[in-house]
Amino acid sequence: MNIKLRPWQESAINKAINWLVVKKEDKRFLINAAPGAGKTICAAMLAKNLIDASEIQRVIVIAPRREVVKQWKDEFKIVTNRAMLIETGGSEDLGLDLCSTWNSVENNLPLFQKVCNEFKTLVICDEHHHAAINAVWGNSAINSFDNAKYVVVLTGTPIRTDGKAPVWFSYSEDGSRLSHSQEGSYTLTYGEAVDLKYCRPVFFHRHEGKFTVVLKDGDEPIAISGKDGVNINENKHKRNFVKAIQKSLDFYTLARSPQYKKDQKTPDINSYQASMLQWGISKLEDTKDRLPNAGGLVIAPNIIVAEYMSVLLEMLTNKKPILVHSKTKNTEEKIDAFRHSNKDWLVSVAMISEGVDIKRLRVLIYLPNAQTELSFRQAIGRIVRSMGPEDDSRGYVVMPTHNIFEEYARRVEGEMKAVDIEDETIIKTKICPICETENPKDALVCSNDLCNHEFEQKKKIKTCQNCNFHNPINADQCAKCGTKFGYDYELTLDNALRMGGIARQLDVNEEDVMLAEKYYKDIRKEFLASGDAKVIEALTLFPDESLLKIKSILDKVIKN
Repeated sequence: MNIKLRPWQESAINKAINWLVVKKEDKRFLINAAPGAGKTICAAMLAKNLIDASEIQRVIVIAPRREVVKQWKDEFKIVTNRAMLIETGGSEDLGLDLCSTWNSVENNLPLFQKVCNEFKTLVICDEHHHAAINAVWGNSAINSFDNAKYVVVLTGTPIRTDGKAPVWFSYSEDGSRLSHSQEGSYTLTYGEAVDLKYCRPVFFHRHEGKFTVVLKDGDEPIAISGKDGVNINENKHKRNFVKAIQKSLDFYTLARSPQYKKDQKTPDINSYQASMLQWGISKLEDTKDRLPNAGGLVIAPNIIVAEYMSVLLEMLTNKKPILVHSKTKNTEEKIDAFRHSNKDWLVSVAMISEGVDIKRLRVLIYLPNAQTELSFRQAIGRIVRSMGPEDDSRGYVVMPTHNIFEEYARRVEGEMKAVDIEDETIIKTKICPICETENPKDALVCSNDLCNHEFEQKKKIKTCQNCNFHNPINADQCAKCGTKFGYDYELTLDNALRMGGIARQLDVNEEDVMLAEKYYKDIRKEFLASGDAKVIEALTLFPDESLLKIKSILDKVIKN
């Protein structure tokens, strides 16, 4: 198959061959390119050139996730016409090129050592930042690949947040950049990739919310917002639990805390999370004007929130999203099905991250547990992959108003030229999904007489809490009853502390649930009255059922 390389890929390949084969300065070459720029194709074509020149006999690829390994296997076959075997551990050498996850390297150590010792082997390390010095994956990489003829390292986010250096490469003294020789590396920043139209520009929507946490009758509520933080009046709130409550009720914790109706089972369509989704749904519909099969991704902090967001999406769109997490079956098949479908939304817990290539993703609802710049940039990389030279769509991130995320967003925005982030309203047309004819934005039917496709009308999705009327997402007040829209959300203390408990996801039985319903209010009252910060903090760590389970365990131990 004849593959047309992008100019940067050709330059990177030529530079790598010059460094590795001609000058023989070092056996390792670094490709540091923005997520979505095309590192996989670049490295696979480099491997093909080295194979054709008889410089190497075998190839081993290591990637972060099984889904990414599968992508490597497929794309490597397209580029090189060579079969690649996915290794999980314990297999004999069948004479094929190999691919594996970083997590499986240690299990495959004898096989990888054998291949590197007996054959001229190229090792391609994808998302190399995983392999830190003196860490399990780093040690496995050294032990497995030290005798490889060549090592090509791929990364889009080379700097680890913990400051540790990856194997084979060193950092500058301030830890801000890799200090590998410029001749032995090729760098393409995100801003450069956008400028060259390899990636799409991204816009950030900082989603504000004001939470009021109601303690109990007679106590002054606690106000929390993304901009103002936690507003506690120590003269009016009990001093003996102020610190524990303040630690638990930060804005980002509440932004990730599910809000339910009175039955505590049905997701509240007027919740903060629902308002994030409503904004994202609106932007996805706008994006479909330019990219008719555009999709959206929700990154949730844990399984319970992912399932909650999935139900909310179905309530808001009348369409069931695809949900993937560690406890769902056939996750790889579901992700692949979404990739090749026109389904609107994919909801995930740490399953759609680095390296996963779904080019049509354009909207990201960002509510993760991880708050590192590395994970932030990897998430952004999911929604900026270009569909081709004619793709003029944009990526959109809906994220809580959170200082850490805002700082990361400013850095990403700083890499793009002003022309890359100009207001998208300058585009006055929309593309027909059937015949690709340009039409006025307000067209109801495609202007192509041979097509006459009827455009789907955009939904009004901001729901009035007073009369349940559906309004445009940008409406300031309800068109039916006049109720003004704001970002105020009221939670009880129990609901506000829910996030700390569900993150642990402890298993509880029916007896624990029944006991919780009967005694938990009294237990909570005693916890708060104790004045012990550690005891009070336990309320943020465990849900009500789990506290009763702990009681039953203690009772059993004391009786014995």
